[in-house]
Formats: sequence, C-alpha cells, structure tokens
Amino acid sequence: MAVTKIKAIRGTLSKAIAYILNPEKTDEKLLVSSYGCASETATREFEWTRKIAEQKGMNPVRIIARHVIQSFEIGEVTPELAHEIGKQFADEILGGKYEYVLTTHIDKDHVHNHLIFNAVDFVDYHAYKSYKRIYYDMREVSDRLCKENGLSVIPPSQNKGMGYKEYTEAKRGTSWKQKLKQTIDRLVITAKDYDDFLRLMQEAGYEIKTGKYISFRAEGQERFTRSKTIGENYTEERIKERIAGRTPRRNRRQTMPKGISLIGDIQDRIRLIDSKGYEHKAKLTILKEAARTLNYLTENNLLQYADLEKKVEDVHSSYDRTGKELKDVEARLREVQPLIKNISNYQRLKPVYDAFQKAKDKPGFKAKHEAELVIFEAARSTLLAMQGDEKLPSLKTLQTEQQRLLDERQRLYDERAKLKKEAKQIETIKSNVDTFLSPSADHDRDHLRSTQRE
Repeated sequence: MAVTKIKAIRGTLSKAIAYILNPEKTDEKLLVSSYGCASETATREFEWTRKIAEQKGMNPVRIIARHVIQSFEIGEVTPELAHEIGKQFADEILGGKYEYVLTTHIDKDHVHNHLIFNAVDFVDYHAYKSYKRIYYDMREVSDRLCKENGLSVIPPSQNKGMGYKEYTEAKRGTSWKQKLKQTIDRLVITAKDYDDFLRLMQEAGYEIKTGKYISFRAEGQERFTRSKTIGENYTEERIKERIAGRTPRRNRRQTMPKGISLIGDIQDRIRLIDSKGYEHKAKLTILKEAARTLNYLTENNLLQYADLEKKVEDVHSSYDRTGKELKDVEARLREVQPLIKNISNYQRLKPVYDAFQKAKDKPGFKAKHEAELVIFEAARSTLLAMQGDEKLPSLKTLQTEQQRLLDERQRLYDERAKLKKEAKQIETIKSNVDTFLSPSADHDRDHLRSTQRE
C-alpha cells in the first residue's frame, strides 16, 4: 500500500533537493536515483533546462519543480523494493521527458519515497501541465504498481482525501472519520428508519447539519464531516438504503456451455420477450440491446459460444501484447532522450570549457561562467557513465531514432485505444449473451418451444 501526495516548489528547490538527499535518511545515499540529471547538480540542471525553454519562447514558470511523496505501509516493503517501485512510478508518470531525483527515506517507521521533478521537460521544453485529476491519476499508477509488486492497496471507498497520517490513524480507529464510520455502521443496524437514525446519532454525541449533503460533527471536533467523504456506503441515500435493508446491485458473471448455439437461442429469447407482458419501455430497451448483440455476432461470424469466448480472449491478448511493445518503446526512449540532452549540452558548452582551459584568470572566468561549466561537467560525467569507452552515437542518428520511437509510441497508443474500446464492446456483448442465455432464460425458451409445438 502506498499513499501519495504532491506539492509545488516555487523557490526553495536547492533546499528541497538537499533535504531528500540527506545521507542519514537515505542509507548514506544508497537509496538515491536520478534521471536526465545528476542528483548533485540537479538544481543547476533543472535551471538550465528552464533557461533553454525560455530562450525558445516559453514564458517563465512560477512553479519550478514538483515534489511527490509516496509512503508505504509499515513493515510491508523493503527499502530496495520501495525504491524500485518509485522508479517505475516516476518513469511512467513523467514519460522520460522530465529530469528527476528520487530518494527513499528509511528514518521513520514507514518507508517513503521523495520524488522531485523539473517543471519543464528537456525534450520539447514545455512546462508541466497540471490538472484537477492529477492526484487521482498518479494514485492510480501507484496503486497498480503496488498490486503488481504484491503490496496491498487502500480500497477506493476508504481513501478519499486521506494522507498517510490519517490512513494510519483510521487503521487504529483514532481519526474523526473512522469513528464516524464506526458509529454509522453500528446505528444503521438498530435504527427503525432514517429519522430514528438521526436521533440515535445525536444521542451518540454528534451534531448534525443537513443541506445538499448531510454532515456530522463529534464533540471536540473542529469541523463538520460530510458523510459522503468517508465512502460510498455513507451517503444519505445509501444510509437510507442500508436501514431499509437494501444492498446495491452487483453484476454477476455466469458461465455457459462451450457448445451452445448463439443466434437461434437469442432469437428465441427475443420472440419470448416480445410475447410476454413486459412494460412497453422495458421491452423496447431489451429488444434493442438483443438486436445489437445479434448484429455483432452475425457480422463477426460468432455462431458458437466458444467462438465468442475466443474473440474475447484474442482482444485481451492483443491489448496485452501492445502494452508490452509500448513498454519496450518507452524504455528505449528513456535511454535515447537523456543522451540527446547531454550530447547537445556537451557540444553547446564545449567552447566555454575550452576557453576556461585557456583562461589566464581561471577563478575569474569560472565565477563568470559557473553555470555553463557545471552543466558541461555534468553532461560529460553523465555521458561517460552511460556510454563508458564506447563511441558516442551522432546527435543526428539519435534524433532520427527518437522520432521513429515517438511515431511508434503514438501508433501503439492509437492501437491500444482502439483495442480498449473493442474490449469494452465485446465484454458488453458477452454480458448480454450471458444474460439472454441464463438458466432462467433456458426455462423460458423451453416453455416457448413447447407452446409452439402445441
């Protein structure tokens, strides 16, 4: 399980990076990684990227970097695994375009990652676009990576608006929200109706505020808590349903004999629906969906249930295949793009470095061109680390490969979007077939056939 937070950095980047690099927190810097920059010179490199972007016409940015914190459950993950998840997380949400520094802190009971990334990318030199759902999209990626690595995930209905501290308090039963949930859970069982429930909540010490959303405040609590913020089972509507003893409907998967014939049986079902006393509107909806299902099955020559199952499997298999291909393309882009950045910086600043080597007043020259010399040294060190003794590829060759990879990535994005839509459609069709050919439908079809024989 990981809880994520994101913060904006406007003017204290060097202090923020120094804090997350603290050797006492990072096992003497063993749990430190960076991308597109060196951790020691990240502040300068972030600034240099922003400077180039402004030279290319970008307006100066107020937010110069962003800081993401990813906290893990106590005792659930090793520092090494947490760090690896952090790298996978950073690579996915940033797309190999933004310099970042990632560290894993082990100085507290819970292991947690700090990710600081530049607010301007070094590929297109565009400012990072924040949006309303950014936290939820990051959280979705973090949760998926936790699942893939065998870690627990906070259920969606339990995590809305929770930071790490509040979640751990909730697990111990000490937060206001957790106590409110426990009280509601206890009282919906004993309440005769909704009015009685409100009376029991007041007797339990809660002040109630009604309006568009019902809110509760316990004795000693500073602010009211809207019940809808603690989970989908705690809205006013759901509380009323729970008191009345109703539960939300859930979709149920059904299995069908593999040899079952689809077209004829569904046509029988349509005739049966048309003959039974359904309400006119309901009948039209069912018949319309049945007709759509029949058209799809006919157009795709899916005459047996086994054919439909194979179609579902093929679509999902193609979706998984394109996902693996996309990962390979993005992994190569993450190698190529920093190479382009550092070779460009090396070539651009080599004359400054050569002038420094020839300067009589080296301290004075260095003071005047400190930023350029730092970036040059960072580029040279990075290229040596990346390529070793191998000859560097030409910038033109790398840029050609980058464009090819970008085109391939876009093609895979488009194909996956198409397959995702197709998967959704085929799952709906299969669900319709399962519904039309359910055991109760079998009974109705037998009844229809016996009636036709008579």
